Amino acid sequence: MFKFELIKKDGNARLGRIFTSHGVIETPVFMPVGTQGTVKAVTKDQLLSTKPQIILGNTYHLYLRPGMDVLKHFGGLHRFMNWELPILTDSGGFQVFSLAKEKNVQGKHKAEVILTEEGVKFRSHLDGSWHFFTPELVIQIQEIIGSDIIMPLDVCPPYPVSRTTARDAVEKTIRWLERSKKAKKDNGQALFGIVQGSTYTDLRIESAVKTVEMDMDGYSIGGLSVGEPAEFMYEMTQVVVEILPENKPRYLMGVGTPENIIESVDKGVDMFDCVMPTRNARNGTLFTHYGRLNIKAAKHKLSDEPIDPDCDCYTCRNFSRGYLRHLYNAEEITGMILGTIHNLRYYSLLMEKIRKSIKEGRFSQFKKDFYHNVDVVK
Repeated sequence: MFKFELIKKDGNARLGRIFTSHGVIETPVFMPVGTQGTVKAVTKDQLLSTKPQIILGNTYHLYLRPGMDVLKHFGGLHRFMNWELPILTDSGGFQVFSLAKEKNVQGKHKAEVILTEEGVKFRSHLDGSWHFFTPELVIQIQEIIGSDIIMPLDVCPPYPVSRTTARDAVEKTIRWLERSKKAKKDNGQALFGIVQGSTYTDLRIESAVKTVEMDMDGYSIGGLSVGEPAEFMYEMTQVVVEILPENKPRYLMGVGTPENIIESVDKGVDMFDCVMPTRNARNGTLFTHYGRLNIKAAKHKLSDEPIDPDCDCYTCRNFSRGYLRHLYNAEEITGMILGTIHNLRYYSLLMEKIRKSIKEGRFSQFKKDFYHNVDVVK
């Protein structure tokens, strides 16, 4: 059922379609993050009102809670959360490593990670129990989850990292990809390869070449947006994209800001995800066509303007900045909900406008206009 169709190019920016068993995805696309089977702070209907095309789930978190027995009982994540559109799941590799320094909610257990050739042994950040992920098990878990697009277990080093560690991550990720591909059943799920290499150009090239040789359904660029300067992220993205085939989708994992997305579309990336719109909304930072807005600021106290006059979301159509400021400062949950609806719709609108500009052959002008508007009004 999975297929990618490249419709048009405008410079390096690409307009395309991804066909899955749960629907067609127009690219470039931003995917809201629904780590634990829900996009935080919104119901299904509220989420659908923002017009997403696909959402993310996370293998690590879903494996720990609710657990595979529950998801198997309910027939997978789509049925469990009553979601009809496509779902992509990350392998959980990033979470295994990123949560290694965090304690669980009770503060009693520190997550630990032991990396071996066979896989990765780790303590749960929830209760300190030990678990062992192999490439094969991660594929099996995602088959139970039933997502449309799945990721292989990879090694995602932090930034900065030594060349030796980065090389080891590249080599293990390739070997684990080979095992993942062998373990995958012919079930209609699309398996992407993940390119690693940190900020080392030659390692990125080596990883990309070897991953492409394995002829995956699509290609992910991992290990970026992990603390490195933006210029390094753009440089490594450019290096990798030049190697990836044109007839497969390209996914820049964990990215990012509207500026990151526009710059990466300009380099030929098709898919993005990030917690930024939802996390920022819960903290009171809202995105507009004219820059970011701190809704808690005193200057909004008497404002009867919407968050963004160019936004058609439920929040902007119904509520003023003054009211939203009140909700946030009173720590009312409704404020977070309304802010999340807006930020998600802002990202959807951004992608709609990007796709329209590529279709009309004016992406370069769109990019200039975007930066002009953001620079003019803060």
